Parts: sequence; structure tokens; C-alpha cells
Amino acid sequence: MAEMSIDPIRELVEEVRASEAQIRKGGGDKAIERQHAKGRLTARERVELLVDDMSAFTELGLWAAHGMYAEHGGAPGAGVVTGVGPVEDRLCMIIANDATVKAGAFFPMTCKKIIRAQHVARMARMPLLYLVDSAGVFLPLQEDVFPDTDDFGRIFYLNAVLSAEGIPQLASIMGFCVAGGGYLPVLCDNLIMTEGSGLYLAGPALVKAAIGQEVSDEELGGASMHAEISGTIDFKEPDDRHAIARLRSLVGAIRTPTPRALGAGTSGASDADRVYEVFSDKPGSQYEMHELIGCIVDEREGGGPHFDEYKNDYGRSMVCGYAHIGGHACGIVANERRMTERKMPGGKAGPSRSINMPAVIYDDAADKAARFIMDCNQKHIPILFLHDTNGFMVGRDSEQAGIIRAGAKLVNAVSNSVVPKISVILGGSYGAGHYAMCGRAFEPFVTLAWPNAKYAVMGANQATGTLAMIEERARQRRGEEIDEATHKEILAGVHASYTEQADVRHGAARGWVDRIIEPHRTRDEVIAALDMTTNWDRSRPFKTGVLQT
Repeated sequence: MAEMSIDPIRELVEEVRASEAQIRKGGGDKAIERQHAKGRLTARERVELLVDDMSAFTELGLWAAHGMYAEHGGAPGAGVVTGVGPVEDRLCMIIANDATVKAGAFFPMTCKKIIRAQHVARMARMPLLYLVDSAGVFLPLQEDVFPDTDDFGRIFYLNAVLSAEGIPQLASIMGFCVAGGGYLPVLCDNLIMTEGSGLYLAGPALVKAAIGQEVSDEELGGASMHAEISGTIDFKEPDDRHAIARLRSLVGAIRTPTPRALGAGTSGASDADRVYEVFSDKPGSQYEMHELIGCIVDEREGGGPHFDEYKNDYGRSMVCGYAHIGGHACGIVANERRMTERKMPGGKAGPSRSINMPAVIYDDAADKAARFIMDCNQKHIPILFLHDTNGFMVGRDSEQAGIIRAGAKLVNAVSNSVVPKISVILGGSYGAGHYAMCGRAFEPFVTLAWPNAKYAVMGANQATGTLAMIEERARQRRGEEIDEATHKEILAGVHASYTEQADVRHGAARGWVDRIIEPHRTRDEVIAALDMTTNWDRSRPFKTGVLQT
């Protein structure tokens, strides 16, 4: 009798397994083939690449929408995969749109399934990773998707609340993300987008119908546009595999590894002595900041510097990114010391272009750096500032673009940071640029400087003319006559005096710098500083007050 009672249970188990296997196929073989034909992976293939071990992935809500929406062809798994799995040794909640089911459109149960996953992650304070590939609301059922407290809008509400609670959220757009759905990834801490994907509030057809404008997918909301012009995305990747590799690396930056002994088990991506080949402080010279960063950060296991650059096509007069240095997760904010190109929104003629001067902070770069610094505080990641700046850009165009507003936002973010801030002055650190790069008044944990560093309100050449003019006018008021020889004497004297004051040894003597370091030992010095922060108080909340956005 006992054996007979077990048999129906076994049969039921097999029936359930067969049904689950069918659900996991999403929209079916043909839909999977269409997804692959676009050069994209399916939701489950993406999840498998993302997690460390698929056998450790605990799927949630697999049966959502089972037997529902038959009149619309059904929605297996509610068109979304949700579950918990290890990514870079940290358990994360994963939410992946299944584009094989009605192009990843949102049914009523899709919303409920995602909201449930958000609640689980919120209770466990677990990072959320969104793999976005969705056509937006399933319009035939819009009245059951759009308006209520447990519908579409609740997802974005929870995005914002989770962010305020300090729970990391990262998104990767690997297909289309349209209409209201566009807010989900943009409300996340970090946003990756693959080439060929689209992010916009209204597609080309709707734009033409609404305002008569003809525009291509790429112009309207392509990855290049958002990377170079709108600045909406943080990382542009060529395809799904690269996007998921980037996402894994960013999750690794959230988890602060166990600190190692000074330099133990890690190596720089380049010979430390190479800093002398890369760096130049000769007047008019340029150098590549990325190469210098490569001399400081750890090397990845597969080779190359352990550095994930943030918004690399936007705000290019500053370089920001997530790195590992001596095993520590660390953010880097650095001034770019070469000429770069900037793209700006344009009308019918398309985007306009301009050139950014080396070592100058522009408005878009200040906005980018402020956003990056806020993200580091959200993730409790220390920040390394690499100074080599002449200050903020001046002039009509810069003022009209809001350089003061953007600069104020950056200064605010630096001022209110609660994570360890380490400053290294490589070359010049002048004027308000010094403040924005966490100068002495902004409470850096440690300030290091190279022997060649300069530290003043402006460069000696710029300051000399103004100071000499002031001196000459003072003498003229006393009745002195200023001939050419006297003029040259005043200029030489002022230049010598100002140059002496700008010398980093002058600043170190007055306590403005903690250590003057050898350039080739920069990596070791930064590791030593990061080692000191092991017991940093993480309980302080990060608040900025009012930001001039």
C-alpha cells in the first residue's frame, strides 16, 4: 500500500519537471532562434554567464503566470527570470527580461514577479542586477499593468527607495528598453548598454507621429548617443558577453576584498618605473592618464589593468573608474592630461563637436565625477584622487553650459563623502580644481605628492603678469618710474617668489601635504594608505543636502 501511495507523487514530480522544462524554454525554439539571429543571448543564457555557478542559482517565481493570458498566447514565467545566485562570490538578486516572450513585454504578473524579487532583495539587503531587454508595457492589458500600487510604477518607486537605503542596483541593457521602462535602468547605480540596443521614451515611429520628426534608432537612443552625448549610460559594450563580464567586474567592486599585506599577492599592470616614461610636466606636453593608472592598479588574472572606466565616452576631461589596488576595491577620479573630443546635442545637422583642453575640468566632466563620487559613497568604496589640473574651464560657452553649477555639485559631493579619500598630486593642482579634487580643505584621509608637484591658486606663468602689474601700479602711486629694465626685474622677482610658493616642499613645510613620495612607489604608498582604512566607520550616512542639478 505504501508503495502504491508513493507512485502518484512520483508521477506528479515528473509532470512538474516536464512543465518546468517547458516554461524555461520561454517563447519556444523559434523565438530563441530569433533572439540568437539578432546576436543576443536569451535571458537564461545571460544568467548562466553572470553567476559563478549555475547550480547555486535559486530561481524564484518560475510558475508565475502559468495558465494565464491564454487569449494572448500565454506568458511563460511571466516573461522574466528572477532568482538569487553568487556573482563574484556575493549573492545577488537577478532580474532578467525574457525577450523570447512577447519581446519581454510587461504583463500584470511580470510586474508582481519583479516587485516580489525587489522585496526579497530589500529584506536581505542584497544587490540587484537587472538584465534589461523589454518592449515595455503589454498594451492590450495596459489597464492591469499601468496604474495601481502593485503595478508597473511600483518597480520604479522601489528602485528609488532601494537606492536611498544603500542597496546596490546595477543594470545592463542588452536589447530594447522603451517608454516608462527606461526609468528602471537609469534609476540604478550603474548602467551598461550594448551596441545595437535602444533606450528611449518613444521609438522612431511614435516620435514621427507625435512631433513629425524623422530620426533613426541610434540618433534617438542608441548606445553611442547615450555614451557620448546624453551621458546617460556608464559603460558601452559591443555585445552581451562583454556586458556581462563588465557587470561581474562591477559587482566585484562592491565587495571589498579582505585587505592583504602591503603588495602581497598582487602586481601592477605595468612596471612601476614606467610612470617616468608616461608622465610629463613639461610646458605644453600631454600624457595619457589611463596609462599612468595602469602603473598603479592591480593586474587582472587574464592580464590588463584591473580598472573599469566609468562613462568613458562622456565628460572626457576627467577619468573616473572602479579599480582594485593591493586587493582593495577603490574608485579613481583623475584629471585627463591630453586633448579630448566632446560631442554636444545638435539639431537637424546632428551633434556638434568641440575640443577639450588638457588638464582643464569642463562642466560635463564635473557632472560625471560628482555622480561617480556619490556612487562610491553608496557602495562604501574609498576614492583615490589623482591631481593634475589647471582648474575649471572659463569663458562664455563654459558659463552658459553651467560650469559653476556643475563645479558646485562636484565640490558638494567631495565635501560630504564619508568614505576614505586619498589625494595624490602628480603635477599641478591649481585653483578651484584643487578643491574639486579633494584638496586639503576637504579632509582627505592622506595627501601624497610627487616631488615635482605644484600647489597654488594658478600657475606661475599665469599669475606673474597679474602680480607684476599690481606691484608696478603700487610703485607708480609712490611716484616711481617703471622703465623696461625695472619691468623685467619685477617680473623676474614675482615669478621666482611665486614659483617658490607653488613648490610642493613649500606646502609640505606648512602641513598641506602628508608625504612627498617617489613616483615609482605611488602604488605601494596608496596600498599602505588603503590598508590603514580597514576599520573605517561605515555607519555614517551619506548626505549631500541641496544639489544644483
